[in-house]
Amino acid sequence: MHIDKILRDIVAIEHGFQHILDGADEILSAHSKERCFELAVELFEYEAYQARMLATTILGRLATEDNNALCILKERISTDENWRVQEMLAKAFDEVCKHRGYEVSLPLIEEWVNDNNPNVIRAVTEGLRIWTNRPFFKETPSVAIALIAKHKGHESEYLRKSVGNALRDISKKHAELIRQEVQQWDLSNSRVLFTYKLAVKLLK
Repeated sequence: MHIDKILRDIVAIEHGFQHILDGADEILSAHSKERCFELAVELFEYEAYQARMLATTILGRLATEDNNALCILKERISTDENWRVQEMLAKAFDEVCKHRGYEVSLPLIEEWVNDNNPNVIRAVTEGLRIWTNRPFFKETPSVAIALIAKHKGHESEYLRKSVGNALRDISKKHAELIRQEVQQWDLSNSRVLFTYKLAVKLLK
């Protein structure tokens, strides 16, 4: 198994995620965790965004047990300007929470949600969608709503879109909880209004 061949294969495909996940599986099954960590760090320096997506996926798998990999996801991967890489960051964060347990991961979720980087926050709001399909949050939807809604007025439209869509998802099963939440919002704030319109889309 050659890294170069995997890279050639994934760079040839412009859209989608499955080929990235498959490439990560191939690398992780063929090398030690230490070597995979080194490869991921190297891959993140590549110009091709597919290579950086691959790096993010590998780090996400390692981060289920390795806090150094988790730190790189938060501090470095979150700074990547390619939206596809940020999609993989969201998937990676959910992978970590799923493996560790969502309730156990609550302090980590809160840490990321309170970060200054909107991409770090979005990795949470987007990664855990649909929140109330996840263990723990299925039984405590109000906890999910409070965590997500915190950034309804954030300056980043990219993040607010994720917030609004995540709340809209929850409204399918918990319409009254979402209705109660948005009734408290200051709709004279244009940023909040933007999020509100997305969040209430499915409410009668």
